Amino acid sequence: MQTDELLSHFDKQAAGYDKQWAELAAMRNAKLLLLEGVFAELPADARVLCVGVGTGIEIAHLAKKHPGWSFTAVDPSKGMLDVCRQRAVDDGFADRCEFHEGFLDSHESEHLHDAATCFLVSQFILDKAQRVDFFREIGKRLAPGGLLASSDLSADIHSAEYEVLLRLWMRLMSAGGISEEGIERLRKAYANDVAVLAPDEVASIIEQAGFDRPVEFYRAGLIHAWCSKWPR
Repeated sequence: MQTDELLSHFDKQAAGYDKQWAELAAMRNAKLLLLEGVFAELPADARVLCVGVGTGIEIAHLAKKHPGWSFTAVDPSKGMLDVCRQRAVDDGFADRCEFHEGFLDSHESEHLHDAATCFLVSQFILDKAQRVDFFREIGKRLAPGGLLASSDLSADIHSAEYEVLLRLWMRLMSAGGISEEGIERLRKAYANDVAVLAPDEVASIIEQAGFDRPVEFYRAGLIHAWCSKWPR
């Protein structure tokens, strides 16, 4: 899937995206709970960069917990960013947000950030060198010692276990209300449009970008999440 097709796909899904995945919210909420621990020592006035923010669920969660934090929301999908912006208005934290429609490398700011989130984004970068560059761009926007929390679909697709895990994952998607047509689209996307790499490979990519060695802090099915620090 080309970039324009991918953006069109997310634009079309934006309005109903949260409802579509509502049955699987327990996985997302568990990750957000653990994210609180990852970010527990950030300052009371922390700046947080949210890359590929989508509908803004993680910002809403963090904004509620930390009234002194400010956020930079970056997403190339206008539809997704519009939903995120409306969520911020409805929940009363829009005045603490900067919204940027575009890819990360097109965003410039005079401020460095204390932390960044990047959830289920880098998996869409099929070229490994470009994926390293993507994480390096995040690091450039962090203050020394800044924290990164990222997640991606991850598995050793060449292992015997992968086929078992993939079947279980698709059953979970189906139980969550995804249609048979949607399941088939996911299967094709995982094979052609998503770079599903082994956890060690993803961690290595983040480390090659200049971060300290990532530590996995969450795993649920095919979703893995890591935390790491930008060196001082």
